[in-house]
Amino acid sequence: MRDEGTSYHYVPPSEYATACPHLLEVAKEAIKHGAPRTIAGASWTTDAPFRETSQAVQAAADRGILAVEMEAAALYAFAAATGSKVLCVAHVTNTMAQTGADFEKGEDDGAVDALALLGPIVTALAEE
Repeated sequence: MRDEGTSYHYVPPSEYATACPHLLEVAKEAIKHGAPRTIAGASWTTDAPFRETSQAVQAAADRGILAVEMEAAALYAFAAATGSKVLCVAHVTNTMAQTGADFEKGEDDGAVDALALLGPIVTALAEE
C-alpha cells in the first residue's frame, strides 16, 4: 500500500504498487522447503512508520496489510517505470518499538536467515 514518498516520483498515484507476479511465484516456489519461515502479502510503505497512530496501523491491518516498511512501494514503482525486475524481501524484526528487544534481528543481525532465504530465490531465477 503506497503512502507518501519516493514511489510517486516514478509512477502516477495509485493505492498499491505491486510486485511482478512471475518473480513472486518463482520466489514462493523456491523457498517452499528448507527456508526460514516466510509470509507473502501486502505491506504499507510510509516514509515515517514511527509517527503512525495505533488507529492507522489497525486500519491497515484490517485491510490485510502485514507489515509497515519504508521501501517496497518505491522499489516496485521504479521497476514498473523502468521495466526492471525487482522483488522486495523484508526481514520484519520489530513491533514499532513496543518492547525493549524488539529490534533483535537474530543470528548475525539476520544475515544467516537472509542468505538462507535469498540463496534459493537467486538460484531459481538464474535457472530461468
